[in-house]
Amino acid sequence: MKTFISMLRGINLGAKNRIAMPALKNLYETLGLTDVVTYVQSGNVIFSSPQADETQLAADLTAAIQQTLGLDVPVLVRDRDCFERLIVGNPFTVRDEDATKFHITFLAQLPDPALMEKLILPPGCTDEFVLEDRELYLFCPGGYGETKLSNTFFERKLKMVATTRNWKTVNALYQMSNRP
Repeated sequence: MKTFISMLRGINLGAKNRIAMPALKNLYETLGLTDVVTYVQSGNVIFSSPQADETQLAADLTAAIQQTLGLDVPVLVRDRDCFERLIVGNPFTVRDEDATKFHITFLAQLPDPALMEKLILPPGCTDEFVLEDRELYLFCPGGYGETKLSNTFFERKLKMVATTRNWKTVNALYQMSNRP
């Protein structure tokens, strides 16, 4: 069994795509996933599975949510080791900066290098990003609520699904995934 963390894109924001965490936990368990734990209301789920393919797990979870809950919600999945790598490798933590300004944007797949090459910060943007594998480290000095580097920005420019988690959530999910 391997430990994974799934992140649902765009749930429980206002009245759209409402999913109760107990219902989500139950759905995961009916799929045969074990040790299922949710974190906050934004669709973060830690679980164990014998299935090792993150892409297949994401597709299965997306389909199950559509079929069972009637919601078209993208799901991105990473293993616990990915979260460890992200925490150890964050290039912004070596600065003397406010960690509440750090975020990770998770991408559905590796971005096309040609699209990454054309990815230019909007004029006047003081935010920064660094690509590492399928994740973007973000530093948003004005706060994520004010950044132009939103999920939509990256989805439009890179032509794929993206979802972002703040640094506190990334660390909490990693810590929760270290259970015995």
